[in-house]
Amino acid sequence: MISPVTTPEFDPALIARYDVAGPRYTSYPTAPQFTADFNETALRTVIRASNEEPIPRPLSLYVHVPFCMSPCFYCGCNRVITHDTTKADRYLERLYREIELIAPQFDRDRPVRQLHFGGGTPNFLDIARMRELMESLARHFSFSHESAREYGIEIDPRFADGAYVRELGELGFNRISVGIQDFDPAVQQAVNRIQSFEQTREVLEAARAASFGSASVDLIYGLPLQSVAGFSRTLDQVVALAPDRVAVYGYAHLPQMFKAQRQIEAADLPDPATRLALFGCALEKLSAAGYVYIGMDHFARADDELATAQRAGTLQRNFQGYSTHGDCDIVGLGVSAIGRVGDSYSQNARDLIGYYAALDAGRLPVVRGLQLDEDDLIRRELIGELMCHGMLDKQAFGARHLLLFDDYFMRERERLLPLLADGLVQEDARVLRVTSRGRLLLRIIAMCFDAYLDDEAQAARYSRVI
Repeated sequence: MISPVTTPEFDPALIARYDVAGPRYTSYPTAPQFTADFNETALRTVIRASNEEPIPRPLSLYVHVPFCMSPCFYCGCNRVITHDTTKADRYLERLYREIELIAPQFDRDRPVRQLHFGGGTPNFLDIARMRELMESLARHFSFSHESAREYGIEIDPRFADGAYVRELGELGFNRISVGIQDFDPAVQQAVNRIQSFEQTREVLEAARAASFGSASVDLIYGLPLQSVAGFSRTLDQVVALAPDRVAVYGYAHLPQMFKAQRQIEAADLPDPATRLALFGCALEKLSAAGYVYIGMDHFARADDELATAQRAGTLQRNFQGYSTHGDCDIVGLGVSAIGRVGDSYSQNARDLIGYYAALDAGRLPVVRGLQLDEDDLIRRELIGELMCHGMLDKQAFGARHLLLFDDYFMRERERLLPLLADGLVQEDARVLRVTSRGRLLLRIIAMCFDAYLDDEAQAARYSRVI
């Protein structure tokens, strides 16, 4: 059963009542549930089991490049600030060791259908280093030659030009994601990211000229000194750039967790009403420009693969967000990288010292992870259905998992009662459906089915849902 995608309803008063902290559900269970009990031995075991499945899944490689030339004060990513490009050579030496250790664990006939470079700033690597890294990956894994393969990279346009992007295309990249955040000069000054419209346009136009299949941009609302008028101008400029996808993330101010955020004056942050208005402005402007609201913070053109997959009921979600390749086993490469193989998650050491030490000792650098149990798998599928498609056929779901839905989720359905009363969801004997009022609050709906949540954990670990 495929549910027609409903246009989200923006109700500031309703959203304000539900604007609490909660997970983004790029995985379930979420990363705070990972433990050190899942180690290198456990990872090798689940990889071996994945090879022995009747039809082994294709692979998705995530490569983390942690270095940045300059700190963006809003950033909560795992990164190392440096102008010393030789640090990349020391990092790549260990990354090649990791590739050499983990690639032989996977059967060679499993194609790499998805590749994503994240960071940090992946374009910290010059083209010579990038070429060497891509050649290493291609030697040790089986790169897919299908036209549907998705090989993407995140780019900071302050440190890349058109020639660099065109050479990335020659190396096999066909998708590009460009960070913008906000073009307002006052906001850029407040977050230490001075980036011109012209720099951004050059990178995007070069990607199109190099026949990249998709170009997306990232914006952030809730940054210091942001105003609705200023953000509206930024959105107009973004529409003029005509990206295929736009992500509009809410800034999570967690200075106790992220040192760089201590440079931001809390008094400069928009108040809750303004923050909501900023998102409302994005929803209005992007919808008017022909972008479809996919869910969470993602918008895409109606003919984009994400929108097509959502209409077809095949959209999935993984650590890169919404995806058309969610059926892949994910191999995380590099410091802090997270992988998903079979019914498990694993994460590498989150600091360079630990990452280097493991590889220098000839060990895979995995330091924590999780083997999912039966209840985890049931809830992961349920949350994924709600986040991607906005509905769940309770009878079909129960039949797949040999359970009576209303009995198994008796406590969770009690949590849903206020949401039902507010019209965020509708339920009958067969179907649980997210309404137009609930589409902007998908995280709240999913949280009702999260077996690990408690109020203290929410406040300490997660960003606000809007």
